Amino acid sequence: MRAWEYDGHRTALVERPDPVPGPGQAVLDVTAAGLCHSDLTLTGRPAESHPFPLPLVLGHEVAGTVRRVGEGVVGVAVGDAVVVHGPWGCGACRRCRVGEENLCPRAQSRGIFPIGLGADGGLAEQVLVPSVRHLVPAHGIAPEQAAPLTDAGLTAYNAVRLSRDAMVEGSTVLVLGIGGLGHLALQLVKHLTPARVVAVDVSAAARDLAAGLGADVVLDPATMPVAEGVRALTDGDGADVVLDFVASGDTLPAAVRSLAPGGELSVVGVGAAAVPVAVKTMPLGSTVRTPYWGPRGDLEEVLALSRQGVLAVHTTSFALEEAERAYELMRTGGLVGRAVVVPGKERS
Repeated sequence: MRAWEYDGHRTALVERPDPVPGPGQAVLDVTAAGLCHSDLTLTGRPAESHPFPLPLVLGHEVAGTVRRVGEGVVGVAVGDAVVVHGPWGCGACRRCRVGEENLCPRAQSRGIFPIGLGADGGLAEQVLVPSVRHLVPAHGIAPEQAAPLTDAGLTAYNAVRLSRDAMVEGSTVLVLGIGGLGHLALQLVKHLTPARVVAVDVSAAARDLAAGLGADVVLDPATMPVAEGVRALTDGDGADVVLDFVASGDTLPAAVRSLAPGGELSVVGVGAAAVPVAVKTMPLGSTVRTPYWGPRGDLEEVLALSRQGVLAVHTTSFALEEAERAYELMRTGGLVGRAVVVPGKERS
């Protein structure tokens, strides 16, 4: 099979043996794989900084059809359309037993890593999934939509769910970064809550997308400081919830300055910025969260919202051979929404 492999220095499309499932495992024919800025973060680090072995097949947003299953597999059949719940845990701890493998405290110490972020991923023609408990039915959803929902949709949903109680009538939610995750979070807040949404992005195309998705206010940080704009809209109070999908040196300080006392800040982006969290550096009574992916149950709810037509991923599709071009467009800000690689697609 063909797969995009990262060896610690570069990515390349290589030939690998077709995977063979062992007991309890499954092999999928990949129908779509979403690309993420986390991939760029991973490949931008020195090879020696990674806690997992290289080379590694990239791709942690995966949709596919079951090609083969191993001995003892039940509940999954050849031909099933599925997606992969990507944050793999030990499967036995308290968190894992309730479906929160994204918060497993034992995984890394036991050499268990997420798909595409330590374990071989789905930016390939086939992928091996080590346990069928990681597979979630995805019938009725186009693969190009389903794949990004496993991270971009799931992470956005988790962030919104954790702060949903604060998104009441009359509240203001600030969404920083209307990219692959942010444009989905915007839709979720608008559908699930009565809160007012203020969307911010440096890209005019992303701001246009936010307006088209129903953002109540769209701000251009180049024309007005974010915190100043938010406080003008809230009689000086600030936003009740801030969702930062960038976490850069520009967005994270703006997030803190925009937050109301008693407000909730979710730092979701993988940018390298940091802010001090202390009584005198944060608004009084504020809460800071760092959502990471989400539980399996959240993914099931995200897929249900997609089937209902509530949640739509803005995508640009690429053939398998074009993945490097897609990554370059992501690096340079040339894409709006999510890039999705479709192995069966012809090169454009």
